[in-house]
Amino acid sequence: MNKPIRVVSVFSLLLFVALLLNATYLMYARAGDLAEDPRNRRTVTATFSRERGAIIVGKEAVARSVPSDDKYKFQRTYPQPFKYAPVTGYFSIYSKTGIESSQDEVLSGEDSRLFVTRLIDMLSNADPTGGNVQLTLDAAAQDAAWAGLEALPGDAKGAVVALEPTTGRVLAMASTPTFDPNGLASHDFGAVEDLSNQLNEDPDDPLTNRAIGTTLPPGSTFKLVTAAAAIESGNYDADSMVPGGYQYQLPQSTTKIGNYDGGNCGGNRITLTQALEVSCNVTFLSLADELGNEAMAEQAEAFGFNSTALEDLGGQAESLYPRDMDEPATAMSGIGQASVTATPLQMAMVAAAIANGGEVMRPYVVEEVRAPNASVLARTEPQVLSNAVSATTADQLTQMMVSTVDQGTATPAQIEGVQVAGKTGTAQSTPDRPPYAWFVSFAPADDPQVAVAVMVESSETMREEIGGGILGGPIAKSVMEAVINQ
Repeated sequence: MNKPIRVVSVFSLLLFVALLLNATYLMYARAGDLAEDPRNRRTVTATFSRERGAIIVGKEAVARSVPSDDKYKFQRTYPQPFKYAPVTGYFSIYSKTGIESSQDEVLSGEDSRLFVTRLIDMLSNADPTGGNVQLTLDAAAQDAAWAGLEALPGDAKGAVVALEPTTGRVLAMASTPTFDPNGLASHDFGAVEDLSNQLNEDPDDPLTNRAIGTTLPPGSTFKLVTAAAAIESGNYDADSMVPGGYQYQLPQSTTKIGNYDGGNCGGNRITLTQALEVSCNVTFLSLADELGNEAMAEQAEAFGFNSTALEDLGGQAESLYPRDMDEPATAMSGIGQASVTATPLQMAMVAAAIANGGEVMRPYVVEEVRAPNASVLARTEPQVLSNAVSATTADQLTQMMVSTVDQGTATPAQIEGVQVAGKTGTAQSTPDRPPYAWFVSFAPADDPQVAVAVMVESSETMREEIGGGILGGPIAKSVMEAVINQ
């Protein structure tokens, strides 16, 4: 063989080896990335041609795949889009959110627990189908939460979370403004991109699930945490005499903070129960200052602050209680101001922990996942996160909250024939915008079935009429009634 032929042969061999190496690299090392790349049209076609599993509330599918008349064979649809979108999220050509994202492997049929199902489909030459996801949401509670938010004046922003205190099951999770996931699930990819851009640029942020993704000052609802820290210190109980009066002067400052109504809370010395009933700022500013940053932070963290607990739904923001606040800020934290922020889920966890004898349960949204044949693949088991307070402290806090509903600021949550525990909150914002309205409650107080947190970020309500009891109380009441009356 002459030299030119040898050179051509060696060069051809090197090209062949390079081709094999590249094919191996693409098929194995890059296979995952290429399969998930939205520009991979073959993957897109395969994904949209598969019957995706359903997301179910009660016995009704709130997200399902139906046959389509185009090349993708199936269309993802959401029968009650606005009400459930913050939880279900959406499944589109470009991305997935909510349960559609967190439970994607089950819904798409790729979960390893569905191996037998996939094998049977392959052997029978049938199209693969995804598994189903059963949610913890209670349809009646969700209806009440959504209706309550929809009834707020104007283009309101807010959220509602309801928990089952003994388990952590999320019974309701509603957020407004919201969006229609059907548009994002369309097979018209140009329209999907336009709608996605529109929603992402919307200043009202409709894609955010405010129930878990928005943190705001919790205002006077945080007084439950302050009261818990005071009782847990061993120096106070529900009947202890505490400071009242018209004003409190912040330490290291000339600034004086008054009570919301400008009153004196009933006297210069009042009981801790009375302080919660009338939501006395002076009392809880004084207690937080006395307890100090470390004790307050430890109590807040015991309830779940400075961490996240929701594992089966993405987008949870961390509720914050800073451990480096100075003395004036620590005092302000006692009334849920300064740098303290919370999600509606976090404040629902505070109420639920008190209802559950002090135990904080991990919240969860996915009840169970099922194979296409309805066999159960996995079921979520309740899990204790922490013991926020003793059972004795929880009992005292419960009685204080019941008194607040019976004769204090939380009377809008009263339910005839049912003992309700509750607390209002009105958190100050910037001078150029109205306050945030909060409400937390649980019922029945002697056998809690549901704990609720309502947050109204904004609504077209006259500033002087904005308050946790006025705006949030009726919503919480309707959600509690929806659960209790079943």
